[in-house]
Amino acid sequence: MLKKFRDLTEREILALAIQNEEEDGRIFGEFADQLRESYPATAQMFEEMREEEAAHRDRLFATFRERFGDHIPLIRREDVKGFLKRRPLWLIRPLGVDAARKQAQVMEMEAVRFYQRAASRVTHVGTRELLNKLADEERKHSETAGELEEKHLTEDALAQEDKSHEKLFLLQIVQPGLAGLIDGSISTLAPIFAAAYATHRTWDAFLVGLAASLGAGISMGFTEALSDDGSLTGRGSPWIRGTATGLMTTAGGMGHTLPFLIKDFRIAMFVAIFVVAVELVTISFVRHKYMDSPFLQVAFQVLIGGVLVLLTGILIGSS
Repeated sequence: MLKKFRDLTEREILALAIQNEEEDGRIFGEFADQLRESYPATAQMFEEMREEEAAHRDRLFATFRERFGDHIPLIRREDVKGFLKRRPLWLIRPLGVDAARKQAQVMEMEAVRFYQRAASRVTHVGTRELLNKLADEERKHSETAGELEEKHLTEDALAQEDKSHEKLFLLQIVQPGLAGLIDGSISTLAPIFAAAYATHRTWDAFLVGLAASLGAGISMGFTEALSDDGSLTGRGSPWIRGTATGLMTTAGGMGHTLPFLIKDFRIAMFVAIFVVAVELVTISFVRHKYMDSPFLQVAFQVLIGGVLVLLTGILIGSS
């Protein structure tokens, strides 16, 4: 059973405030630790915020010791009604810099509300004065955060962090998505065109293509998600990578599957082959743009692979 805030004693309110400051300080420390390699300037900003929380905790502890002694009862925000439920973003590796900053803003707003309510609940003059001061200081944290950003996030630091952000985007989204697009666009060619030439019925080819695209998307998505949890490689959330891979695999297969909704077989084949050509060019462009590969070399490699799989499907279907 959660306890109502209005039922807390002054001793419990101070104990809760100490626990909150300790938890917030640990969270800011985790933010700094996880972001230090890719976002050193932002990490330093969070490190200074952690030091501020430690100073708040020490002031609260001194007041508690003066009034109630050294023993602090264990009471946490999870034991009291009214606190926001926090997602454990600080346990996720790698941690997104935007997610960390947003979480910090939420923590600051919650701290202000807590100290305002706490000050209205206590009767001891010194304790109420301290709580009101902490409420004012937490309210100013947004300005402090802005000053810290201005101090640490210089143009050079921002440029360096932008490069890190682009690298993370490449590892977490582009590479898994590209792998899915290649697999979906090329691996589904053989069964689709084999079914089309074997039956000369566009609807049958569409059903085969739909099944192949969805099956490949599900398979590739789970394979990517289960292959690496991102904790050591820094490739991000496995579910985000798996989703990107699965969706792009399905999209790659469905691209040349949809033309078979056309009833006329020749027209459907012409449109499907045209779509295949567009897919191969798109894959070549993405690899050229994000992987710094020569466009003509990449296009040749992709074209050879796509043509071989396409011919395999046509030959099997025509036999």
